[in-house]
Amino acid sequence: MPECIHGFEDGLCDICFPRPQAEPIKRATVTTTRRSASGTLTRSVAPRTTSRPTMLLNTQRVYHVTHLRNLEAIVIDEAIRADATPAVDVSSATTRELRGTVELAAGGFVSERVPFQLSPHANRWNELRNGALGVHWSDAARDTSPLDYVILVSSAGAVGSEVIFANGDAAAPATRFAQGDGGTALLRTTFSLDPELLDAELLAAGPVPFSAITLVGVPNEPVRDLVKQLLADVGGASPKVAVYPPWFQAS
Repeated sequence: MPECIHGFEDGLCDICFPRPQAEPIKRATVTTTRRSASGTLTRSVAPRTTSRPTMLLNTQRVYHVTHLRNLEAIVIDEAIRADATPAVDVSSATTRELRGTVELAAGGFVSERVPFQLSPHANRWNELRNGALGVHWSDAARDTSPLDYVILVSSAGAVGSEVIFANGDAAAPATRFAQGDGGTALLRTTFSLDPELLDAELLAAGPVPFSAITLVGVPNEPVRDLVKQLLADVGGASPKVAVYPPWFQAS
C-alpha cells in the first residue's frame, strides 16, 4: 500500500487517499427506432449509465473534534462519553437543549449519543475554527483558536455496532436518521447531494472506547509532543499522532 507523505496510516489522509468517488455502472440499453426521409427504418442502441457510490456505512472514516484540554479526561477514562462534563464546553446551551429534545427511533435522545463528523472539514467544525459565530457555540468556544483542538479519527464500524447515520445536523427538524443497511442507503443518497459529507453526522452509542481511535490529528509539532506525552503518561491505547495543519485552517 502506498505511504502517506503526511505521516498518516491506513488510508486516513484525504489527500493521499481520496474518498471513493461514484462508480459508473451500466444499466439496460435503450433502443431508438427512427424512420428516415426515404422511409427506411433505422435503429440506434446506446447503454444508459448512472452512478452509484461504492461506500458502506461501516467503512466510513469518522472524526470527533475536541478541545485539547478535554483530551486528558478521554484518555484517562479510556472512552469518549456523551455525558462527560468537558473542561472546555464549546456547545451553547441552545444546542444542548435542542439535541436533548430530539428522540431517536432506536431509543434515547441525540444528546445521549457521541457525535462524529464524516469530514475533517465539516461545516460545524468549519464554523468553530472560523470564530465560533452563531447560536451553536458558547462564549468559551469563541475564546479558543483552531490550534487548541485535536481531531480523533476512527471508522463508523469501529466506534460501535449501533451507530446511527444522520444526513444533516442531528438537531435540525428536517434531518433523517437510519441504521444498518438503511444507514448505508441514506449515506449514498446524501453523498449524491453532498459529496464531501460536510453536514452529515454519525451518532454512536456511548461510551466509545478510546481504543477505537486509530489516529489523533493535531495542528502542529508542539501539540503533537503534548499529546504523545499524555498518551505515554496515562498508558493504555496509543493511536498514531500526526501533524496535519490543513484540518485546522480557517476557511
